[in-house]
Amino acid sequence: MKKTLIIIVIVIVLVLLYGWSSYNGLVVMKEAATAQWQQVETQYQRRFDLIPNLVESVKGTMKQEQTVFTAIADARTKYSGASTVNEKSAAAGQVETALSRLLVVMENYPTLKSSEAVQNLMTQIEGTENRVSVERQRFNDAVRSYEVTIKRFPRSIVASMFGFEDLSYFQSETGAENAPQVKF
Repeated sequence: MKKTLIIIVIVIVLVLLYGWSSYNGLVVMKEAATAQWQQVETQYQRRFDLIPNLVESVKGTMKQEQTVFTAIADARTKYSGASTVNEKSAAAGQVETALSRLLVVMENYPTLKSSEAVQNLMTQIEGTENRVSVERQRFNDAVRSYEVTIKRFPRSIVASMFGFEDLSYFQSETGAENAPQVKF
């Protein structure tokens, strides 16, 4: 009887330790995904701070593309007012669409490409977009790791007991796979 009681206590302690360890691991993974989303937002903020200032310096050279500048400003405003990951990624997608149109315009007009201000703008946009892309990939990797963990047995039991919910992956805007069309 005493041996059975000791075995039961040991099993209970092991289950509790597993539950405690699993819970703490899930908290760490969810916070890692949240922190990674903050990195995405940091790069968005860099984009929204940097690009309009650079665009202002290029506007005189590129008066014919005023609609792109307006689209960038509108998307920036939408992003500032967004409150969810999906709303923010949709607004960021609008910025990307406008920026890709801007890059197409610059590639199609050699006189614009030769302008030092435009060259600087293109370099900064390319660098910023690369940073955003890397951080988005890292966010999706963190979400994937978290999602796999909360769905695997037996951690799925701990996850459901403590209310760990699915996180949304970053998804590109519909139509992002199509090259932008620029017409004058």
